[in-house]
Amino acid sequence: MREHDAYTALDNVYDPELDEPITDLGFVRSLTVDGTRVTVHLRLPTSFCSPNFAYLMASDAKDVLTALEGVSQVLVVLDDHHDSDLINRGLAADAGYRGTFGDEAEQDLDELRLTFRRKAHTAAMERALTLLLRRNRELAEEQLHDVTLAGLPDDRTTHALLRRRAALGLDTSPDATVLVDDHGKPYPREEVPLRLRFARSVRISVDGNAHFCRGLLRTRYPESGADQAPRNQEVQAS
Repeated sequence: MREHDAYTALDNVYDPELDEPITDLGFVRSLTVDGTRVTVHLRLPTSFCSPNFAYLMASDAKDVLTALEGVSQVLVVLDDHHDSDLINRGLAADAGYRGTFGDEAEQDLDELRLTFRRKAHTAAMERALTLLLRRNRELAEEQLHDVTLAGLPDDRTTHALLRRRAALGLDTSPDATVLVDDHGKPYPREEVPLRLRFARSVRISVDGNAHFCRGLLRTRYPESGADQAPRNQEVQAS
């Protein structure tokens, strides 16, 4: 097992609130490979980042690394968090989310993941449609009701939307309507402007939080700036 392969696998672990890979955000503090054993240390922008978000990222990191061929043991350590000891013990014991937090776990991990996948889809949907409006000035907001996936450009923004739809089990066929609710149902035509504004507020919140957290991480760990990748076009505000 090579360190490069293990680090690349972590590209598939996303911050649930910021909807970006932990590798791009600079959350991976270190990664070492000793034979078939992989050890990862994670760092977050503050010591009081939401414990459920922290656990989800650490748990996902352990899962993607454990799934790699040639890996027999994975140790994921969350550094400098107020719940580090609790989370690290739970991960080491494979106790699960509820087993780690007990009565404090208001949601199970699948419910938590679903909540943020829906939020990520809403933001990705808005990015794709806003970009379409900017490229076609003659297109009115109300006409977005009829836009299908086939009507979107073949670019990274559309590809990001397709990945998020697939993660939710939504229709990704070319004739599928773009502007839909969390369950894939198209909104009524008269609701399109309102729904688009709501989606835009979600996207602005996601993008703003991502920018803020990146800055906090660099303040807390000055060396982390070198590990942060420039924001991808698919997550930039349109």
